[in-house]
Amino acid sequence: MTKLKSIPSGGSFGPLSPYINSYLTQIKEQGYAVGSIYEQTYALKIFGRWLKRTGRGVRDLNEAATCKSLQRAVRRGYAKNAGWSTLRRLTAMLRQMGAMPATIPARPSPSEQLTCAYERFLLRERNLSCKTVVWHRRFVSRFLSERFDRAHFNPSNLSAPDVTEFVRRHVQQGSPAEAKSLLAAMRSFLRYLHYKGLINGDLSLAVPTVARWSFSTVPKHLSPEQVRQVLRHCDRGTALGRRDYAILLLLARLGLRAGEVARLNLEDIDWENARITVCGKGGKWAQLPLPADVARVMAHYLRRDRPRCACRRVFIRDYAPIGGFNGGAAVASIVKRALTRAEVVSARKGAHLLRHSLATDMLRKGASLDEIGEVLRHKSPDTTAIYAKVDLNALKTLALPWPGGVR
Repeated sequence: MTKLKSIPSGGSFGPLSPYINSYLTQIKEQGYAVGSIYEQTYALKIFGRWLKRTGRGVRDLNEAATCKSLQRAVRRGYAKNAGWSTLRRLTAMLRQMGAMPATIPARPSPSEQLTCAYERFLLRERNLSCKTVVWHRRFVSRFLSERFDRAHFNPSNLSAPDVTEFVRRHVQQGSPAEAKSLLAAMRSFLRYLHYKGLINGDLSLAVPTVARWSFSTVPKHLSPEQVRQVLRHCDRGTALGRRDYAILLLLARLGLRAGEVARLNLEDIDWENARITVCGKGGKWAQLPLPADVARVMAHYLRRDRPRCACRRVFIRDYAPIGGFNGGAAVASIVKRALTRAEVVSARKGAHLLRHSLATDMLRKGASLDEIGEVLRHKSPDTTAIYAKVDLNALKTLALPWPGGVR
């Protein structure tokens, strides 16, 4: 980090001077470190001087002007680490205050217009979740951008080979679950085109299938001792370690999904009745009991370690801007780091590993599949049935005698 001596006085910021205190107040509330604040202040000083030298005012700002200023600042060696993000936060604040004109959105291309119309259809008429719509839009945008350029967009020219070739190129680039999402998105979008009369035939029939047999795998899980080992290796001497410990306990004891932990709000915890309300898949809400030991750990984190902020999420990230996690990926990263610290080797390293471990432990202690499905909030009994493959002792009784008397 660049060594900084002091924050310059307000007069050195040129046309930005009236807005500097507001900007500094904002980033301090967002939890930026002192060193970062110094770097951002120097970036603003260079930017303000450039505005004054070129005769520009705040209302003359736009993305092109900030880009030109930043290129000059980086060339001179100032605030190259904080420049882009500083100017992005500055312009957002100025627009919110009305000191800077709002951006004029560029006219969307025909491909973007079609994608947006499809997105509205999924949300309003199909009532799909936002997460599912995001995945559909991602695949559809990729498909259209690869098939058409901006000047020659015509959905009626789509053919079955276009569809099969796109699927063939991309279906093996991700996980089996992502491949399944790709196929579902393509079928849905092609049916939409046919429904709107943009293509003559139903090209969804041209989307090939990908072999994915039910119950073809065994759930990856940890033994109870390995789960305890992961929990023991959390550094509970630090605020960050205590936050991660609370998250891991929720995953290990309640079998929550990563996204459910990330979306947990303060008002979702009912301390008097010892239960929490969880927003699960498809926006479905469920109430779960809150074990006493988990409640104690969470209460300690909320009282002593959780940063003060306006965000209502229970768990707050440890870097600025202070706020909740952007999604379940952050929770999965916490699990991955915890496995590394504990030196626990596993083929799977995400948050679902602890969910599978809870289900497997329940099965070995005598819980039925129906009970496990109720705890994990499975929609279908078939989803829970895969855990039957883990109960090897019960499966041995079903094995047929081997010729010669050996079992």
